[in-house]
Amino acid sequence: MNQTTRISRRGFLARAALVSTAPYIIPSSVLGENAPSNRIHVGILGAGGQGRSLINYVYRHKDRARVIAVCDVNAENTAMAKSTVDHVNEAEDCAVYRDFREMLARDDLDAVVIATPDHWHALTSIAAARAGKHIYGEKPVAYTVAEGRAMVEAVQRYGVIFQHGTQQRSQANFRHACALVRNGRLGNIHTVRVGSPFGKRGGSIEATPPPEGLDYEFWLGPAPYKPYTPGRCDGRSGEGWYHIRDYSGGWVTAWGSHDVDIAQWGMGADHTSPIEYEGWGAFPTGGVYDTAWRWRVECRYADGVRMIYASEDENPHGIRFEGDEGWLFVNRGVLEAEPVSLLAEKFSPDEDHLGDSTDHMGNFFDCIRTGATPASPIEASHRSTSACHLCNVAMTLGRTVRWDPENERAVDDDEANRMLARAMRQPWHMLT
Repeated sequence: MNQTTRISRRGFLARAALVSTAPYIIPSSVLGENAPSNRIHVGILGAGGQGRSLINYVYRHKDRARVIAVCDVNAENTAMAKSTVDHVNEAEDCAVYRDFREMLARDDLDAVVIATPDHWHALTSIAAARAGKHIYGEKPVAYTVAEGRAMVEAVQRYGVIFQHGTQQRSQANFRHACALVRNGRLGNIHTVRVGSPFGKRGGSIEATPPPEGLDYEFWLGPAPYKPYTPGRCDGRSGEGWYHIRDYSGGWVTAWGSHDVDIAQWGMGADHTSPIEYEGWGAFPTGGVYDTAWRWRVECRYADGVRMIYASEDENPHGIRFEGDEGWLFVNRGVLEAEPVSLLAEKFSPDEDHLGDSTDHMGNFFDCIRTGATPASPIEASHRSTSACHLCNVAMTLGRTVRWDPENERAVDDDEANRMLARAMRQPWHMLT
């Protein structure tokens, strides 16, 4: 792409960001549907297993999107990601970066897919928003409540599209279930039961040198310094950092970002969260994994509805809505109800259909072009993730935490409020 084209693209994007109804990319009628300059140029930020799998999701739309760069602090990850991209592109021009700031400085980059560990989500997302890049961000939204709110503000301030990687909102059975609830087919909802898989225990405690090609200092970034241990930085198969509190909230936030999100969606709670959290968690006693592996937290909303979020020994994995006229249970590939006739319900044109997205990455690209609200918008995703964070806070403190959703503060509880944010290790700090 020559310099003239880059300037034109950048100028167009800047103007489009100011008008929500204007397209973000030059219309195909100007350059042709498959013109290279009309495709959305994507960078992969975090090229581990999940990041590389998302490359394939981008390339389901290769007629309108193209990966042009990959970034990771692990050279093995970037080498594998570049190989995949170059193969699909039938070229060898995919750029490789270790420092995400260098990739974000590219004028010809339109969007980023962020698949880093949780403790990096806020810093990279806010930097991307400041650079005018649209964001597909893996779940959970952020490592803390405070970081999530900062992300919401950055996305709104800089006018970029943010699609959270909670793809269940683009799956028909979840949407139908939530539409049934939202349109009153279960009557008054009184209880929602959310179940997630057990967390994991273990993790090597042996301090060893980091593997060759891994910039461990950069990988730690804003997290506290800890000696490297085997597998610590490797999230493949849901191991490693997913279960270490310095980097993640464990399965409580990782799965909760999906399943609590559906509970919130069904209850119409995209702009709020429960006002009270009470429960317990079982934490590992050996190894480096230290997030809850088993838990039960009862959450109460302002209207009295109870949400019971527990590991799968109590609640089957999925979401069960219970009302005074019936119940339904939904999970990936599963939709059950009583009465069974609920499953055949149709909605009138004036009822809430909850959108029509059937492809989460495709919906992201659609919204970049149209300025429409994505299937998993940043505010709703932050609220769902925050509810999971508050579950972790309550089980860690071992007592009831009362919550003010409007001000996003624990009520008369300084200890809980201190857990809503974490100081970042120098030189990293939160951007605004």
